[in-house]
Amino acid sequence: MAINRSALPWPTVGLDTAALRCRSWQPLPFAEFIIKIHSRCNLACDYCYIYEMADQSWRAQPRTMSRLIFEKTCRMIGSHARRFSVPAVDLVFHGGEPLLVGHRDLEYFARTAREILEPITEVRLGMQTNGVLIDEEFLRICDRWDLRIGVSLDGSRRGHDRHRLDRRGMGSHTRTVVGLRRLLAPERAHLFSGLLATIDLQNDPVETYEALAQFRPPSIDFLLPHGNWTSPPPGRPASRALTPYADWLIKVFDRWYGAPDLETKVRLFGNIIELLLGGHVGSEAIGLEPVRLAVIETDGSLEQVDELKSAFAGATKISIEGKDNPLDSALWDPSIVARQIGVDALSETCRSCPVHTVCGGGHYVHRYREDTGFRNPSVYCADLKKLIHHIESRVRADIGAALRQ
Repeated sequence: MAINRSALPWPTVGLDTAALRCRSWQPLPFAEFIIKIHSRCNLACDYCYIYEMADQSWRAQPRTMSRLIFEKTCRMIGSHARRFSVPAVDLVFHGGEPLLVGHRDLEYFARTAREILEPITEVRLGMQTNGVLIDEEFLRICDRWDLRIGVSLDGSRRGHDRHRLDRRGMGSHTRTVVGLRRLLAPERAHLFSGLLATIDLQNDPVETYEALAQFRPPSIDFLLPHGNWTSPPPGRPASRALTPYADWLIKVFDRWYGAPDLETKVRLFGNIIELLLGGHVGSEAIGLEPVRLAVIETDGSLEQVDELKSAFAGATKISIEGKDNPLDSALWDPSIVARQIGVDALSETCRSCPVHTVCGGGHYVHRYREDTGFRNPSVYCADLKKLIHHIESRVRADIGAALRQ
């Protein structure tokens, strides 16, 4: 059956990569790699975009990335880095839950990544974990190979256990905190890269922030729940007059910004301030900087950022043609190009908005609409606009007061 290409959404149809080539535009090489070393998880979080949303391709993935596939992955990354003279790469071990690979495989992966890639480029190793399995042996491995650890924690016990349950329906907060406290021991604390929390409107925002800040994380990353115009996120009403996520985040911002001393960095707030002041930030959530991230699944297949699994089945797939390095070929896939062309990827509505250089249209994943694809404002458009205006007013007031002194 012939495919009706006119019915396919942007950027599959509508993004003219040939015209970009004619204008001598060139994509930037990949510099960050999410490596799925394990495809299953020991928790059953009900908001998980991998297991609970549109794309269920995890079911066909091997549980664990084999050592052979990992070696091939590192060589692929090394070849890409050498060809494009990439000065440094970030490798983030991910899942599922990456610690399910066990001690021996984790050490093998960390050691092998450094052995293969460090003769070519600087290597920064990281991992995102739910923290439940952190033990002294894992921490010894991470310390030996300088593998930085981010932990997912949604706030207080009540807030965290509302969604982050194990497969028996039991809350995971207590076990996550036990693992986190092991990480916070003085001899290991340098490995701690920060906390990641998914926003739940039912949780008190200030209580959530303070529950996270008590661990003195280097940074906190608050994530908007994944959703889009076709499958709206929880509590996001159709009316643009209502901004529940902005209202939640503004309470956190005011508590954070009004503290007498900086307790921790909050990535979203810091990035907005940096962009308001004319700076640049590398973020998927806001701003217009090119996204240079690729995902390698446990079977070795190359995909786009995995949050796209929340949009529709197959949204992460990349068309790879020829026998070249798949990373080199993927740079010209329309779905990758769309993440690198900045303002040209935005809808007309976004480009006419005065804060578009700050919000950047919002997270690409949140722009999806079944009939038009990804060239839409974020489903969180009203929230982002209100939050940005609030932060701008606070910062400008402080700058004005400082200049008057």
